[in-house]
Amino acid sequence: MLRTATRQDLPAVLALLADEEKVVDPASVVVGAAYEKAFADITGDPRNEILVLVDGDTVVGCLQATYIPGLGKHGAERALIEAVRIRPDRRSGGLGRELMERTAERARQRGCALVQLTSGKHRADAHRFYTSLGFAASHEGFKLAL
Repeated sequence: MLRTATRQDLPAVLALLADEEKVVDPASVVVGAAYEKAFADITGDPRNEILVLVDGDTVVGCLQATYIPGLGKHGAERALIEAVRIRPDRRSGGLGRELMERTAERARQRGCALVQLTSGKHRADAHRFYTSLGFAASHEGFKLAL
């Protein structure tokens, strides 16, 4: 099931973000004030959402979607997808594809003209995955740490 994350999901989401290569127990995650504030800011903003993919009581995937208004594409919004994660022990079973396809459909229903994301240059497997979904490596990205 894909749904919007609740505060109860926060430790599981942070566990997914903590390590891309191993399963982290959500009970071991310390949810500090900064995480609480960030979660409240994201969930309180109608242009942001954290989505979780749930199997039974277990969060097996997550991502953050931000909807950006713009003047390009005839004033249509674009969806920016970040922090895409699937539990390492649940990969290669179609969950990532389900998460991304359902998120793209949510963006389409919202009226977005495109979905965009960035991915670290070292993540060759992720790049193959995104390409298999129809994403094109159309731009070079730049970041400035502050």
